[in-house]
Amino acid sequence: MTCFNRRDKTLACLGSLAGQRDHGADITAYVVDDGSTDGTAEAVAREHPEAILLLGTGALYWGGGMRMALEHAFTADYDYYLWLNDDIDLDDDAVTRLLSTARELEQRGEHSAIVIGSMRDPVSGAVTYGGRYRPFRSLRTRFVVMQPAAEDPVPSETLNGNLVLVPGALAHAVGNIDASFRQKWGDQDYGLRARAAGGTVWVAPSTFGTCARNPDIVYGRQPLRTELRTLTSIKQFPPRDWAAFTRRWAGPLWPMFWASPYMHAALRMTREHARKAIRSA
Repeated sequence: MTCFNRRDKTLACLGSLAGQRDHGADITAYVVDDGSTDGTAEAVAREHPEAILLLGTGALYWGGGMRMALEHAFTADYDYYLWLNDDIDLDDDAVTRLLSTARELEQRGEHSAIVIGSMRDPVSGAVTYGGRYRPFRSLRTRFVVMQPAAEDPVPSETLNGNLVLVPGALAHAVGNIDASFRQKWGDQDYGLRARAAGGTVWVAPSTFGTCARNPDIVYGRQPLRTELRTLTSIKQFPPRDWAAFTRRWAGPLWPMFWASPYMHAALRMTREHARKAIRSA
């Protein structure tokens, strides 16, 4: 887990992890605090002394924080590595069901199977994060969230990194989250790399906890220059990170896929600002 300035959410998530029941596993939590100024590190050390607390530089973001956590965890020989976002409230049987699904897949001969626990919105109950697939093969970089089945695990192309169980042997074979991805796409890249390395990715049945989806950008509310700057920010479409993803997974036409979100967003921004100008006139 990696965290930054979400003390209450981080503590609640660790509490939900500590409160897991009947899983029959020994769990060691590695928590990276990336320079929080709200007392997160101190609160974690005080309330969860069993966790291994690691301190970041303040510029790790999700990708760097998770890489640090995994790098330290890889020094021990664990049966599984569990990725966990700090804004998740786990169901109290989440770990039990993840491990049960992993063992079921092993019995089917899937010995290198990543298991994803889908998240639901705390209000609507709609699935927010989990497995991801391409509904159209021609759109090589457009992955959408999968709906989990009620009873059986279903295969997935790749994953969101909110709640992910990776078998130890596969984790060491694939390696760490790629440093090319500071905030976004590191999880999706990891799932695709795992499949390329001979692993499989599965969505476990039902959902495993609550996690609200990050809000989408609404254009036309800020100056155009500000919106363009937001578009290329690290939490949206940072050009360097997006280029690394499209170059790796979009094929020979990757420059076209790389340019596409910027072109579409610029058109939407221009249209919304034009409408706003007309209404003002």
